Amino acid sequence: MAELLLPKQWAGVRFSLLAQKQKIAIWRFFALYDIKKSGVFLQEERMEKKENKPRLLVFASGTKKEGGSGFEALVDAQKNGMLDANIVGAVSSHRFGGIRRKAEANGIRFLWFPGPYDVRNYNYVIRKHGGEWVALSGWLKKMEGYDPRTTFNIHPARLAFGGRGMYGIHIHRAVIDAYQKGYIKDTAVSMHFVTDEYDKGPVFFEYPVPIYPTDTPKILQERVKGFEHLFQWVITDMVIHKKISWDGKDPKSLIVPEGYRFLPKTA
Repeated sequence: MAELLLPKQWAGVRFSLLAQKQKIAIWRFFALYDIKKSGVFLQEERMEKKENKPRLLVFASGTKKEGGSGFEALVDAQKNGMLDANIVGAVSSHRFGGIRRKAEANGIRFLWFPGPYDVRNYNYVIRKHGGEWVALSGWLKKMEGYDPRTTFNIHPARLAFGGRGMYGIHIHRAVIDAYQKGYIKDTAVSMHFVTDEYDKGPVFFEYPVPIYPTDTPKILQERVKGFEHLFQWVITDMVIHKKISWDGKDPKSLIVPEGYRFLPKTA
């Protein structure tokens, strides 16, 4: 069996955030899909496929000075041969900011999108870049004019902590508050398809992230971000290769691979 290759963002401080039990769970996750060949492929197989890669457009707001770590993690995975995609562009609402710097540093087309954020302009942006798939990675504007079958978002908590105004550090403050009141025991990284309502599309990935009594919102935010970077490219690859899909209308139409263990737990 070929060696399992990991991207560079697995090394160092981000990986040290994981408890031993969670490390084992992640390795089992990769082993399952390497053996079954149902989601994550080995790098030697990817090298043979040079054309017709899914065209992925990433929307990431960032800030005027920084941001874009999730976008950068996707780019790293693509360069390492783990994300089998053609990242055709990065879109940000900030003309000069972290997203632009990271895109230009990696030779990826950047588009400043100041609005208006309506159907016509979203359609134009997506068509201009030729995006077949749209990944929202820290995009803070409401989406319009997209295909719900091919548009998906990563969220730094369970979707119960979602909706208008729930982004960035605001989410983690709400999570810490709920934890301190005894309502929850942990948080999570979630990925879901995008629908007309904020954070209401069908969830196809949820992975728990521990909370500790000494956590501040900032500490928790950094821990969750580490888990986002570990998993986002893996699940993105499965979506754009149609291992995970839905019909864009009925959440019950959601399809995942056999043996997939990362759907939200139901009561």
